[in-house]
Amino acid sequence: MTKNRPTILITNDDGITAPGIRKLIDIMHRIGDVTVVAPDKPQSGMSHAVTVAFPLMLHQIQNENRHLEFSCTGTSVDCVKMGIKVVLGRKPDLVVSGINHGNNASVNVLYSGTMAAAMDAAMENIPAIGFSLDNYSLNANFDGFEKHIETITRNVLKNGLPPYTCLNVNIPYVKPSEIKGVKIVRQGKGNWIENFDRRIDPHKRDYYWLAGHFVGSDNNEDTDTWALNNNYIAVVPIHIDLTAHHAIDKLAEWDFSHES
Repeated sequence: MTKNRPTILITNDDGITAPGIRKLIDIMHRIGDVTVVAPDKPQSGMSHAVTVAFPLMLHQIQNENRHLEFSCTGTSVDCVKMGIKVVLGRKPDLVVSGINHGNNASVNVLYSGTMAAAMDAAMENIPAIGFSLDNYSLNANFDGFEKHIETITRNVLKNGLPPYTCLNVNIPYVKPSEIKGVKIVRQGKGNWIENFDRRIDPHKRDYYWLAGHFVGSDNNEDTDTWALNNNYIAVVPIHIDLTAHHAIDKLAEWDFSHES
C-alpha cells in the first residue's frame, strides 16, 4: 500500500474496454492503489470457468501511469488468479468486480463471471465485491451511482467481511435521485424460461442461439429481486459453502444398506 492506501484489484466479465469497468476504476482511485486485470473480450455467462487447455497471455495497457492495467486472454476467474499470482505477487486488500452490464440478482449469480471473480477472491479469503447495474446495454449510463459504490467499498475495507464471503451488489437502473437506499437482503428464487432459436447457415447447417426470459418466484421484501424492483440497492452476502445444510438431517434418514 502507498501511504496506507489499500491495494485494490479490479476485474470484470464484460471485457477491459466496457464502460462499467472504466467507471469502477475511476471510483476505486479515490479509495486505494489500483491494479486492473480484465478479460480482453467479453466473458459473460462463463461463471467459474478457468482456462486449462490453452496458455494465458497478459498484455499491459498504458493508462497515463495511474495504475498497472492488463488485459488477459482468459476468463474473469483467470484474471483474478493472474492478478494475485503474477501481476501483484501477493494478495490485495480488496478485489472488486464489475460494474457489470446487467443485474446478477437471484440465480443469475450462478452464471455470472462478475460474481465468480469475487467468489474466487473469497476462496482465497480476500474481501471482495461484485457490482452490477440493472441495464444490459453497453451504452448504459453509470453516472450518479459513484457515492453508493464508494460507500459500500469503504465499509468493506473498514469493517471487513466474514471469512470466505463476498458481496453481490445490484443497483437498479433508475435516476440516481430515485435510489431509496441500500438493503442487506438474501438471494431471491427464480429461474430462466429458456428456448433455442434454430437458424440455418449458408451451408444449410443448423445452428442455435440461446434465448429466454427470467421469472422470479420469490418477491418477498427480504430478497434482492424485491429490492431492485423497488429502487433499492441490493446487497447479498455470498459464501463459498454450497452445502444444503437444511437437507443433511433428511438425507441422514435414508437407508444406505445394500439390502434390497
